[in-house]
Amino acid sequence: MVRVMVIFGGRSEEHEVSLASARAIMNTLREEGLHEVIPIGISREGAWLHTGDPMRELEDRARLRADKQPSESAAVRASDRRPPDLFGEVDVVFPVLHGPYGEDGTVQGMLEVLGIPYVGSGVLASAAAMDKVTMKKIFAHHGLPQVRWLGLTRKEWRRDRDRWTREIEGSLGYPCFVKPSNLGSSVGINRADTTQELAFALDTAAELDRRIIVEEGVDAREIEVAVLGNEEPKASEPGEIAVSGQGFYDYEAKYTEGRMELVAPADIPEGARAEIDRIARVGYTAIDAAGMARMDFFLERGTGRLLLNEINTIPGFTPTSVYPKLWSSSGLPYDKLLDRLLDLALERHGVSA
Repeated sequence: MVRVMVIFGGRSEEHEVSLASARAIMNTLREEGLHEVIPIGISREGAWLHTGDPMRELEDRARLRADKQPSESAAVRASDRRPPDLFGEVDVVFPVLHGPYGEDGTVQGMLEVLGIPYVGSGVLASAAAMDKVTMKKIFAHHGLPQVRWLGLTRKEWRRDRDRWTREIEGSLGYPCFVKPSNLGSSVGINRADTTQELAFALDTAAELDRRIIVEEGVDAREIEVAVLGNEEPKASEPGEIAVSGQGFYDYEAKYTEGRMELVAPADIPEGARAEIDRIARVGYTAIDAAGMARMDFFLERGTGRLLLNEINTIPGFTPTSVYPKLWSSSGLPYDKLLDRLLDLALERHGVSA
């Protein structure tokens, strides 16, 4: 029996998303009867929870938070911030930590130091994929097509707002999209169509992150593909994101029931399908990703131009999340996908399954 530690929760804004992903993963692994699951929760304040029922405790805290009731003192004891002394009892770790303090190479670095196999990308790929500015520089180096973009820091924006407004308007124009460089799940993203909206979007991003990215807006279909593997990755059938109502594929659209629909496989030309497969595999290996990643594309209306938007190394992982649904539509069901990811983790770290 394979002993699998699942780490979930975390300090990022995607805490609740992590709980949903981890719950589905652990339930499926337990149902298979081939794994011993060891749940480890991390609170929003950074406390590691490993006794009792960590999932229930974090869910209770989330409910209290939603009701605006105090759930935990902001002052967490230093001893509670330390990982539990349980790593010697596991065969492989499955980090299900979306966003900073988990998807960005921090937890991966800890596991590397401890010499423990884990699912997903290593330190370099995790950190590079988390920071959108760095990610886009790597993609550009490999000649992958992207929208026009520019990066700046919080300090640069606050020091010379007029200069950056002029530069963005002159080089990218409107509409454009402003994003914190190091947050996932579309947190803090705003569309700007005017100078006033641009200032608001940059102020919002600057509150959330030290680094900011601004991207040219394009009229395009949003196409996503799931990649699986280590040295020889394979890509799923592409799927198309359809957002109901007004707006774009932001955090609310992703996690509000009925706002987003995945059409898989996507109804796109065969040439575009082949090019998505090629670019996805090149981009995946360019940042040295491993295990899994979801890659997001724009297929521009009118021109048919294909643009790589970003890579996500720990995508949402409920059975209805995009990454597992893409593999399900490609013939790999949820339980078999989890088995394959555990095998890839052990393979990458030189351990026989």
